[in-house]
Amino acid sequence: MSSDYPKIQVLAALAAGLASFGFAPILVRFVPETSPFVLVVYRTVFAALMLLPFWLWTRNNDQRAGKSKERMWMALSGACLGLHFTCWIASIYYTSVASASVLVTIHPIIMILVERFWFKKSFATATWIGVVLAFAGSVLLGISDSQIEQSFADPLFGNFLAFSAALIFVIYLLIGQQIRQKRAWIDYVFPVYFYAAVTCILIAVVLGKDLTNISTVGIWAGAGLAFGPQILGHGSMNYAVKYISPTLLSTLILVEPLLASVLAFIIFSEMPPIVSILAMVIILFGVALTWKRSTEKSGKKSRE
Repeated sequence: MSSDYPKIQVLAALAAGLASFGFAPILVRFVPETSPFVLVVYRTVFAALMLLPFWLWTRNNDQRAGKSKERMWMALSGACLGLHFTCWIASIYYTSVASASVLVTIHPIIMILVERFWFKKSFATATWIGVVLAFAGSVLLGISDSQIEQSFADPLFGNFLAFSAALIFVIYLLIGQQIRQKRAWIDYVFPVYFYAAVTCILIAVVLGKDLTNISTVGIWAGAGLAFGPQILGHGSMNYAVKYISPTLLSTLILVEPLLASVLAFIIFSEMPPIVSILAMVIILFGVALTWKRSTEKSGKKSRE
């Protein structure tokens, strides 16, 4: 983490973004009759349209070397974001809000594993303990959801979709870390959101979904998902990733399952079983331990 960055702006952006993430599964639950593949199209298209005027007004037209290659990476990043949204929103239709919210936010653990085995970075023993604890909690959560008798279509499949969304998100964030160093926020975010929308439209068309089959409430939910969790939430991360390590940054989203579970209990009276609550605590503790060790390591480096 760099010590030379606009801390107030970054912290303010992250605060607004993190607050918006918890409302994402709640908005999805308001439109159970809408296909997740249709809802994600409206979410991504609305987000791109909302940002289009700002991009046209402030975009950078400099013809510097390597810009065409950056566009290819942004297209891949957008495709990953579209797949991430599709898997995540679909998971809400099959499993509980609490389970989907926790599993989709275990990407810090995946990120650390990628850094260790792909980028050959070393980590302290406590970090690996956190990884094992988080993985054990994920397994316990899956077992718990598969055994409870509630009105969820297919909890195990929903958990798989949420986990896949987390895995894809890691790729998306790693690409963003590299490209954001060279591009302004709007010059990165709008193209990525555009490609995400294209990806979601293609998926819906291939699956034969009728994009006009959505209620007025569904359209409003799509607009809410676009402005809140996508522009404020993911947008704040894309802003901060230029200044903060993606591994540390990704762990901040872990406030989502807590807020989402509280909101789901208040609005839907959806109380997770004791075993699921225990699993969530284990996951959060494991990731918190990993984040603590990573922060300490970063602090030591900055003092050297």
